[in-house]
Amino acid sequence: MEISPSLACGDVEGRLNALFNRVQAIQKKTGQFDLLLCVGEFFGTTPEAEAEWQLYKTGAKKAPIHTYILGAASQETVKNFPNADGCELAENITYLGRRGVFTGVSGLQIAYVSGQEARQEPAPAHCFTSKDLVALMTPLTSSSKFKGVDILLTSQWPRGVWHYANNPEVNTKLCGSNSIASLADKLKPRYHFAALEGAHYERLPYRNHIVLQENAQHVSRFIALAAVNNPAKKKYLYAFNIIPMKTMDPAELVKQPQDVTENPYRCPTKDKMDTQKTAFSATEEEPANQYFFDLSKKQGGGFRGHGRKRHSDGDGRGRDQQHHQGQPKQPPQPSGPCWFCLASPQVEKHLVISIGTHCYLALAKGGLTPRHVLILPIGHYQSVVDLSSEVVEEMEKYKSALRKFYKSKGERCVLFERNYRSQHLQLQVVPVPLNRCATEDIKEAFMVQAQEQQMEMMEIPEHTDLKQIAPPGTPYFYVELDSGEKLFYRIQKHFPLQFGREVLASEAVLNIPTRADWKECKQSKEEEEESCKQLRDDFQPYDFTWDE
Repeated sequence: MEISPSLACGDVEGRLNALFNRVQAIQKKTGQFDLLLCVGEFFGTTPEAEAEWQLYKTGAKKAPIHTYILGAASQETVKNFPNADGCELAENITYLGRRGVFTGVSGLQIAYVSGQEARQEPAPAHCFTSKDLVALMTPLTSSSKFKGVDILLTSQWPRGVWHYANNPEVNTKLCGSNSIASLADKLKPRYHFAALEGAHYERLPYRNHIVLQENAQHVSRFIALAAVNNPAKKKYLYAFNIIPMKTMDPAELVKQPQDVTENPYRCPTKDKMDTQKTAFSATEEEPANQYFFDLSKKQGGGFRGHGRKRHSDGDGRGRDQQHHQGQPKQPPQPSGPCWFCLASPQVEKHLVISIGTHCYLALAKGGLTPRHVLILPIGHYQSVVDLSSEVVEEMEKYKSALRKFYKSKGERCVLFERNYRSQHLQLQVVPVPLNRCATEDIKEAFMVQAQEQQMEMMEIPEHTDLKQIAPPGTPYFYVELDSGEKLFYRIQKHFPLQFGREVLASEAVLNIPTRADWKECKQSKEEEEESCKQLRDDFQPYDFTWDE
């Protein structure tokens, strides 16, 4: 079986030197790739882009890898493609054509469609029509042996690819083509690459069969890539290894990864995401007396806001309850008493450090260290993946403020969340002194100690949203390091509830093993009030809620 190490790239827009320098750097580090597949707009329209292209066209420069590109996606770049059927444009740079199937040396089958969907007849040169798609599909799908293609290249996104998954950072009302969605559904590509939207989006893999009704089939992965050298540093190159489908063992081919979702293109018109948001039943809830914060049933001592300029409304709910356009009037409501909803009488308000509009900060009960805090949503949300965008935004502001605060104390910031046997999201934030250990040591401690308990923690690529990996309702454990690196474990059956604390308390990190159990760290209410007052005063210069 021949493995094809390949690269895919988003809109190059004429930045050939930047692209090929990057590819060369990667190849130096990891070895040669078979091919580079470019989707979206390859050519640029500026004089600089034109000058760069001339160097490759005349042979003064040469692409360091076999590069295959799609045709024009706009009227301005049509002039760069002399032949609609595809041809070599420069050494190592091949235009595939308007549409068709390209089979690589190793037997890899790549289907492709150039340009954008035509909105009128006759179609402009940079557009495709339904006839193009039928001409591409029919020879492939009419064979009884057809299982799917290895790779599909389109410039446009398939409409609705985000159904049953995380939302991409694009305007989903305007993004994508229904025809491309239908094409992807029928061609069942193992990898589908697209561009044009200036966004990087790796969708969870989706299945191509109906469970219990059809035989298992391979899964598909959709990956959209940003433009080369984009200022926001969004990912534009994607490296992957692929064994051609026709040489693979059928059982290996149809293996289903844990995070596979339903097929987005067979989604009924009304998105069914809501049905997935089933919280854990009350019987699975962690017993109330095991929470890190807010254990007593007594009304707390009340939050004395130090003459703050901004605070929660009189009923303690904060402004989270106000109606936002396109948002429900309120966040989900708890099914029973909740120890973390700020409006709840169970909350020990003397532990509250800061209250924003959508989130609040509280001292962790029985904290690992004196500055161990929790970021919590004011409304009742179970996990980070359930949060609405404005709650996420404010949570990020608190994270950023805490990082600066800890830095001033010579500490680095470690965050973790356990979405398992918990009803209300608690983002644990623990400072680790810089002189105790490096970020790499903390990362290793989580990886090694997870492995010791037969748990495989995976690293999430930078800029990947947690929602892309854990649809609502998925139990998981998640760590965010001060370097921006993120670790993730999808909880199977059982999970040690104190795992996050145990790792950080271990010899490799804070070396305070006796504090791994929060019950061993409990303070009296007076001590808690004193600790909280001290922390509130210390944190105040970094607390954005004090600003006008």
